[in-house]
Amino acid sequence: MLDAGQNDETLLEVNNIEVIYNHVILVLKGVSLTVPKGGITALLGGNGAGKTTTLKAISNLLHSERGEVTKGSINYRGDRIQDLNPADLVKRGVIQVMEGRHCFEHLTVEENLLTGAYTRGDGRAVAQDLEMVYEYFPRLKERRKSQAGYTSGGEQQMCAIGRALMSRPETILLDEPSMGLAPQLVEQIFEIVKSVNENEGVSFLLAEQNTNVALRYAHYGYILESGRIVMDGPAAELRENPDVKEFYLGVSEEGRKSFRDVRSYRRRKRWLS
Repeated sequence: MLDAGQNDETLLEVNNIEVIYNHVILVLKGVSLTVPKGGITALLGGNGAGKTTTLKAISNLLHSERGEVTKGSINYRGDRIQDLNPADLVKRGVIQVMEGRHCFEHLTVEENLLTGAYTRGDGRAVAQDLEMVYEYFPRLKERRKSQAGYTSGGEQQMCAIGRALMSRPETILLDEPSMGLAPQLVEQIFEIVKSVNENEGVSFLLAEQNTNVALRYAHYGYILESGRIVMDGPAAELRENPDVKEFYLGVSEEGRKSFRDVRSYRRRKRWLS
């Protein structure tokens, strides 16, 4: 698996951003992260930590929820992008797969996939890319004529990722891909993400509560708590970090703990340093 540190080309830079909702609620408090070309970067944390807000700040989807970036900057390939609209970001190669999939329920699976190519005018290449998506997701090919609203949660997650691939992205912002899925399906989705990353060169920034699976597939990780990055490092190092093991994987030096035992922990001073 690629070590993100081996690639010095940075695609996405988030520099010390603050996000406020409704002009009063401070949600992100100086978040900084980078996504290298060809890397899988994980943004980890519990519910309400600010993961989705971070992705929406990057993809410029905050305004519809009365949120705004009030400090800091967001750059893609060295260009400031926080004033671009989401459609322009898609044309630049940045697309977000929303939490909850958001497939068009009344459209077929194939029609959903083709909406991802709406900004493209190269019909022959679109047809080729559709076949490429079906190679990654053979289940979607089987269900291509079915209405998306009648497919399973796993199939809808595949459809959402496949739809993003149809735009020929350079970077995908993937929000909670494991949510609501059985463990076997979670592994299948992450294996496909790994394959797309390795074979197509697509970079990923994935927000995920399932720390265990995310750190097995990511190259680098950031841990977000209460709107702040409290730890970051190569995924392999984070997996072995005793604090991460105890507070996020439920494992300590005494052995495995239940979530009930670790959810109300007293952080070590260095955790917040």
